[in-house]
Amino acid sequence: MPEPPATRPHMPGYGISGPTEGGGLLPWSWADERLTTSHDYWVATVRTDGRPHLMPVWAVWDGGALWFSSSLGSSKARNLAADRRCSIATDNAWEPVVLEGTANVVTDHDALARFIDLENQKYETDYGVDFLDPAVNATFQVVPSWVFSLTEDDFTGSPTRWSFAP
Repeated sequence: MPEPPATRPHMPGYGISGPTEGGGLLPWSWADERLTTSHDYWVATVRTDGRPHLMPVWAVWDGGALWFSSSLGSSKARNLAADRRCSIATDNAWEPVVLEGTANVVTDHDALARFIDLENQKYETDYGVDFLDPAVNATFQVVPSWVFSLTEDDFTGSPTRWSFAP
């Protein structure tokens, strides 16, 4: 994925440095590395009655999209069937990477095989592509519309937001 444009997010009341002050914007490679290496990811969806839903998942960042799977009967899969918008965060609160995007269900066999291979490599598992059977599981690909990150060590100087073309 090419380096997306980075900006300083507007965060009134937090003492965040302006675009030319503080530690500077984080490079996309910094966020990309954390999206790749996070062990767990927190997926936030919205129930049909408007209540929030948050669950951890295993996932794989594949250079431009985050992939995860879930049982069709799970709350997150039902929520995403009704409203595909979601937010996802990495597991390190000291150096969080948060993305917002739209979850698309993937059923293409070759794409599922690639995802399960990446998941098996990352988590040292040995699942077959049949584990992702679309009759019982939903496999989601989330392409970000924006990504946000910061470091706790430079809370006021590091906040960075990357925007992606729709």
